[in-house]
Amino acid sequence: MASGTLEIARRDTKEKKSYPIKGIEDKIKFLLTEIQSNIYNKAQHFKEQNTHQADTYDEFKTLIENKGGFIYAHWDGTKETENIIKEETKATIRCIPLNGNEESGSCMVTGNPSSKRVLFAKAY
Repeated sequence: MASGTLEIARRDTKEKKSYPIKGIEDKIKFLLTEIQSNIYNKAQHFKEQNTHQADTYDEFKTLIENKGGFIYAHWDGTKETENIIKEETKATIRCIPLNGNEESGSCMVTGNPSSKRVLFAKAY
């Protein structure tokens, strides 16, 4: 501060840089917006790269064991089937999309009818 500058370290780029104190408020507002955008885009890319779709229970088990991430799959809506999936794979339902695509299918475990896919993942 004695030199009239501040050093700012960014979480998103790991960059450290000195800025003049004069006008720092505007620079910080700009940097915070840019950092937020970068972190959001990185998370969005990660989600896209780690979200899969399974049509069979064998495919689901292979994906959850070898790739992890999020898996969209048909589920029959019963607690019993949800418990089987949790006991056998440690995966649980993370989200039942409210505005997800209505897609008729069969539950990957029981073969019972399903109106849309839900999102499964393991807790780490």
